[in-house]
Amino acid sequence: VQLVESGGGLVQAGGSLRLSCAPSGPTFTTAAMGWFRQAPGKEREFVAVVSTSGRTTYYADSVKGRFTISRDNAKNTVYLQMSSLKPEDAAVYYCAARTYYSTSYYYTGDYDYWGQGTQVTVSS
Repeated sequence: VQLVESGGGLVQAGGSLRLSCAPSGPTFTTAAMGWFRQAPGKEREFVAVVSTSGRTTYYADSVKGRFTISRDNAKNTVYLQMSSLKPEDAAVYYCAARTYYSTSYYYTGDYDYWGQGTQVTVSS
């Protein structure tokens, strides 16, 4: 089972992009789903997470107020709406999911499924 991201691309600073992520192959029930990003030469960092129900979300301070994470459980899909993009938001964005309940969500080890990543480039 793999997660497949889409929606990345090139955007000007101040613009918007919407990323999507859904499992490929056999359907499985996910618990929390999240987004991480990794810029060249940097470690993969937490961006946002949404709970199983979709009612609870957490964000990195750097994206709070600009990014919105949501999910459609009927489609087993998670979205990341990114607005007011800045050059420092440029990175490969990875979707992550897990199938178990946990209160921890900030670390890459908190997830057991990952996508291949989608590039987001922000021009100044």
